[in-house]
Amino acid sequence: MNDSTLFAIVAALVIIDFIAGWWFGTKIKNYSLLDALWAAWIGLAGLIFALFGSGNVSKRIAAGTIASIWGGRLAYHLQKRIRKHHPEEDSRYQKLREIWQGRVTSSFFYFFLAQALLALLLSLPYFLIARDSSPWGLFETLGLMVVIIGLSGEILSDHQMSKFKERDHRSISVCRDGLWKYSRHPNYFFEMVIWIGLYLIACGSAWGWTTFFAPLGITFLLLKVTGIPPTEASALKRKGEAYRDYQRTTSAFIPLPPKSS
Repeated sequence: MNDSTLFAIVAALVIIDFIAGWWFGTKIKNYSLLDALWAAWIGLAGLIFALFGSGNVSKRIAAGTIASIWGGRLAYHLQKRIRKHHPEEDSRYQKLREIWQGRVTSSFFYFFLAQALLALLLSLPYFLIARDSSPWGLFETLGLMVVIIGLSGEILSDHQMSKFKERDHRSISVCRDGLWKYSRHPNYFFEMVIWIGLYLIACGSAWGWTTFFAPLGITFLLLKVTGIPPTEASALKRKGEAYRDYQRTTSAFIPLPPKSS
């Protein structure tokens, strides 16, 4: 199987599964499952490319490992959250229902297709890494180090938040433990770091530099669309003045020393 055929097969599987996801979301009246589907398929596409690509074995192992850890971890976290809140739909999708009133089902169909294409685009770094036969080099080493830093920071920040929630069940409490003392969203910051690392690894492969849109796109989504804006709006609604004080003293994204209140 050549690489072009492999990509075409993965693309077909992604589109079919996203259409199935749209159908299932329509049946259960909850389209929130799209988030988990999106994360799962970026990781799964990367793993398939790594397993069946024609490139350097070391690069394929690195790409497959990153895809598995990143995609599996994020998809598991998202599906757990979605199942916990079902049948309540995520506020972003509720807002889209209001905007698309009268044509909700068809609009979400095209929205799911658009997200399928976005998932394929974001899987391109894995594809280019897995098909490249050049030896492991400096870009791959630097990129892998950055990915490890990103994954470690993201796992640590999630662990610190989880421990905080176990210790303090009050809905108005604000976590300032560990990394959360220096950034209001350290998990998002280290998510960006992971994608920068993946891009650096891709830069060691032919045409890998063209995938700069992947870390830029993820960063834009985190800062302006699905990351910080809805998370902060929800936190302000639940925590009020305590969170406003947190906003005044703590960096929104990049970890920095906190300011005085």
